[in-house]
Amino acid sequence: MVVGIAINMSGGELNSMLKLPLFMDSIGSIIVALLAGPWAALCTGLTTNLIWGLISGPVAAAFAPVAGVIGLVAGLCAQRGGFKSFPKVLLSGVLIALALTLVAAPIRAYLFGGATGSGADFIVAYFTAVGDGLLQSVALTVIGANLADKIIACLIAWQLVRRLPQRSRNQFDDAAAVS
Repeated sequence: MVVGIAINMSGGELNSMLKLPLFMDSIGSIIVALLAGPWAALCTGLTTNLIWGLISGPVAAAFAPVAGVIGLVAGLCAQRGGFKSFPKVLLSGVLIALALTLVAAPIRAYLFGGATGSGADFIVAYFTAVGDGLLQSVALTVIGANLADKIIACLIAWQLVRRLPQRSRNQFDDAAAVS
């Protein structure tokens, strides 16, 4: 889990430095989901954002439940064979993005008024200006921003775990969920 937290924070910081249109802050949680299951991944995501909140400010901590949902859903997808083939990994990424939207949109809309200081704020403002409600504007923005990010994160985590030596994978009960 500690390595997963470090990977999450490294990916997120790299994204911040390079100003990528992705988040890349959940790869570690997904790796933990594939190796150790949904509960360990949920804890990894929550802990990542709580630590990040202490370091960078309260916005990251406010989204700790979202990071937890990412890990939980990734682990549940893995337990149900969602990381056994390329198409299933893509579907897992979509399911993770849908689930996190249900949690992230209300946090972003009601706690932050739709604006968190990211580049997506412009899109929320645009949708709101053309007549969509705040929650709908935020939800559309969140799902749009997270579909590509979570699919890419799932593919990276899947490939990394698949390439672990078999003896390393054998140390984890849930690693059999990855082919």
